[in-house]
Amino acid sequence: MICGAQLYTVREFCKTPEDVAKTLERVAAMGYTAVQASGICAVDPVWFKEQLDKNGLICPLTHTKVDLLTEKTDAVIKAHEVIGADYIGLGWRKLQNGEGYEGFEKIFLPVMKKIADAGKLFMYHNHGHEFETYEGTVILDTMAERIPASLMGFTLDTYWVKAGGCDPVEYINKLSGRLDCVHFKDMGEEKRMEWVGNGSLDFEKIVAACESAGTKYAFVEQDNCNGEDPFECLEKSCKYLKSLGLK
Repeated sequence: MICGAQLYTVREFCKTPEDVAKTLERVAAMGYTAVQASGICAVDPVWFKEQLDKNGLICPLTHTKVDLLTEKTDAVIKAHEVIGADYIGLGWRKLQNGEGYEGFEKIFLPVMKKIADAGKLFMYHNHGHEFETYEGTVILDTMAERIPASLMGFTLDTYWVKAGGCDPVEYINKLSGRLDCVHFKDMGEEKRMEWVGNGSLDFEKIVAACESAGTKYAFVEQDNCNGEDPFECLEKSCKYLKSLGLK
């Protein structure tokens, strides 16, 4: 399993193409071999691929804005082809009620099908609200039951599974085969986000479960570094995960 850096962690340092180039260089120097493009400024895909290659990085996954996914699907697919990304992700969607969930299917199923026809996969990233119930069933379970694996995978976020009141290992096992990409994020006291290995989540068990589930990429994400340098947080997470055998 490859250890990647979710660039959303360092989004404040990715506001210009020049910043992005410097950030990729810093991330590669830490030992990361992959990144997820999310929260960065608009960049030319050809230029971005050049920067990735320059630093020995790959970018298998993005989080892409809703309007681009729904209104410029073909262009999004082409951009992902250029940078070599097989996974096209949606970072957030409000699904707390029936209308929200039904609306999600209506809007995104056609997008998923077009992405699948192009040989790529739409990836859904969870937060905590997907562990609420809709018609008596946990929303995330409903998604997994109603939408086939050929159309949608899950970028399961370990922190948000726990914040939603569930066990990350249980959900990794439940979604086995649909978790090519995951987000590794730790939880401290009072639900404080922590660098991986500095919180309460059992990442030895999480890593083992991901390996069994067929996970290819584990992206470190820390939305809030609580005043610490986000680059230092990424580096600490990387060192810890490398000690657990990630590449």
